[in-house]
Formats: sequence, structure tokens, C-alpha cells
Amino acid sequence: MSQEKRETEALEALQRIKEAEEEARRIIKNAQQQAASKVIQDAYDEAKKIKESHLSQARKKAQEKKDSLISQAEREAEKIRKETAEEVQAMSRTTEALIPKVAEEFSKKIRNFLK
Repeated sequence: MSQEKRETEALEALQRIKEAEEEARRIIKNAQQQAASKVIQDAYDEAKKIKESHLSQARKKAQEKKDSLISQAEREAEKIRKETAEEVQAMSRTTEALIPKVAEEFSKKIRNFLK
């Protein structure tokens, strides 16, 4: 009986070892799944941060470009305004210089017409 008892104890010990191994595998599998989930979540969070950073930089660059284009357009518009004002002044000076001559010629024509 003692032999049988030892065999039974050995079988029970083997069964407990088997159960412990299965429990260890289950724990390892759960840990791996949790680790994989954490890695995936961390990767997602990092990707989101990178995306937000790149979007922020893109917005900043777009705003800078927009501001630059607006400034350039304003400078061009001011330049055109100045050129136009100068042209108007030049035309006014030319016109003012010609008014007496035109008036004199017109009055000559009227006098000739009235004669």
C-alpha cells in the first residue's frame, strides 16, 4: 500500500504541477494580451500626439504664409496707389498747363465764328 500511496501522491503531484503550468500559461497569456493592448494604446497615443504636432506646425506655417501673402499684397496695392496718384498728378499738371492754351484757341475760334 505504501507503494500505491506513493504512486497516488506522485500522480496528484503531477496533476498539481500540470494545473500550475496551465495557470502559469494562462497568466502569461493574459499578461501578453494586456501588454499588447498597452503597446497598441501607447502607439495610438503617440501617433495622436505626432499628428496633433504636425497639424499644429502645418497650421502655423499656413498662417505665416497667409500673413506673408497679405503683407505682400498690401505692399503691392500701396505701390499701385502711389503710382496711380503720381499719374493723376502728372495728368493734372499737364492738363493745367494746357488749359490756358486750349482756352485761348477756343476763344479764337469763337471770335472767328462771331465775325
